[in-house]
Amino acid sequence: MRAPCRSAGSHRIGNLTMLAWTIYISFLGVLLLLLLPKGSVRAARILALLTAVAGFAVTLVGFVQQRSGELVTVARAPWVTSLGLEYHLAADGISLTLLLLTGIVAISGILFSWNIEYRAKEFFAFYLALIGGVYGVFLSFDLLLLFVFYEIAIIPKYFLIAIWGSTRREYAAMKLALYSFVGSAMVLIGLIAAYVVAGARTMDLVQLAQFPFPIHFQMWAFPLVFVGFGILAGLWPFHTWAPTGHVAAPTAASMLLAGVVMKLGAYGCLRVAMTLFPRGLDAWGFHVLGFGSWREVFALLALIGIVYGAMVALVQKDFKFVIGYSSVSHMGFVLLGLMTLQQIGLDGAVLQMFSHGILAGLLFAVVGRMVYDRTHTRDLSQLETMHLSKAIPFAAATFVLAGMASIGLPGFSGFVAELQVLIGAWRAFPLFAVFAGLGIVIGIAYTWRAMQKAFFGAPDHSALITVPPLPAISIPERIGALILLGASVTIGLYPQLLLRVIVPALHSPLFDGLWKGSGR
Repeated sequence: MRAPCRSAGSHRIGNLTMLAWTIYISFLGVLLLLLLPKGSVRAARILALLTAVAGFAVTLVGFVQQRSGELVTVARAPWVTSLGLEYHLAADGISLTLLLLTGIVAISGILFSWNIEYRAKEFFAFYLALIGGVYGVFLSFDLLLLFVFYEIAIIPKYFLIAIWGSTRREYAAMKLALYSFVGSAMVLIGLIAAYVVAGARTMDLVQLAQFPFPIHFQMWAFPLVFVGFGILAGLWPFHTWAPTGHVAAPTAASMLLAGVVMKLGAYGCLRVAMTLFPRGLDAWGFHVLGFGSWREVFALLALIGIVYGAMVALVQKDFKFVIGYSSVSHMGFVLLGLMTLQQIGLDGAVLQMFSHGILAGLLFAVVGRMVYDRTHTRDLSQLETMHLSKAIPFAAATFVLAGMASIGLPGFSGFVAELQVLIGAWRAFPLFAVFAGLGIVIGIAYTWRAMQKAFFGAPDHSALITVPPLPAISIPERIGALILLGASVTIGLYPQLLLRVIVPALHSPLFDGLWKGSGR
């Protein structure tokens, strides 16, 4: 594999201090929402939307100003000096890409929640707290600070599902929380171990990435931290919380779960596990069940997730479960791209994080808000008799476009992202690339099946029933859908918009250990 060129300067002070305000604005919005009088539903919606728009605007300004993709300090101050901990926020091209994704999905989720009436101010307060936590994770370069924000993002998920969810909401919320906290415990053990082995002087990611951890230490610390984060990314076989959580969650929470929360796990796998413990990906020097390295193990688990998620989605009767399992399948491409250890594969993995976040959010919005909230059913056999393409044509058109984008139609973001992952997989694991391609074919089948059943009716038109007039798709919903579709089309037609910052970030000295591992 050709070693990437180093970019000049890896960690400098820049003019991106405004990015810290993505966090502050989100939590300020939470505080203002809680101060609203009881029953201020309209005020809560507007305040939440203004908060999300402000956070996105700050991110957009930062994205435009930081064209190089290099690592730039956003804020740095002592935190717990006796332990060497700092309030250290920084951003590179990977962070900026995911901050942009978070801002877009946050705005769209609020627009698709414009119908929330029950405890609206609490709903949007939890929503913005989750968003603030996500922004914090993507900006934190002190590992304990990252972990704190990671936990802040987990807690609101439970309440959003348990209070405003639907199908088996208490069970789904508890299952999601338990899986998340088990993963968090694994991550925390790995981070504390790294801190102690490195001399217990700092938790700064940049400094720890340069520390020569013993190879035998990395061999157990890497899988521990990778799996800990991978649980939230839907890594098979630890994925079962995801479809259950997606189905039970209210629409906006489903959009956040699939759109940005699962990306926290994938981001942690790359930013923490692979950056701190790159030699954990080296060959073991022996084989167990045909596997010679953790890289091969996790590549296979990612591949199983791709194919398994697609096959299970193909036989689902619940419309939302189809999208839930498709998320597991598409996140498998992210994890497979990471394991290729090829430049194009890693580029594709980060781009797929953005693409899947946009498209999964849109698909959940169509299924949850446009269809379920109007028909009060997600059963495909019942939807098949309603011919929704005539009753709610905007929803049908949106699902067709989002579905085609998710299966990799050229012109949308999914195509260029998954193509890069497949090229990287072909170079690293040719056989795995073939089976990943099979996953895409199955994806076409389950998308087409769901689209036909949900919107275009039974082949036997005599089975169709007359549906009472359904509420029209509202203006906020149309705007939210167009924002997400526009983002996917923009990146699909001009992927360089994101790749120009992603590629330099992966070239930075922060990833030197990853590129210089044994045999790479």
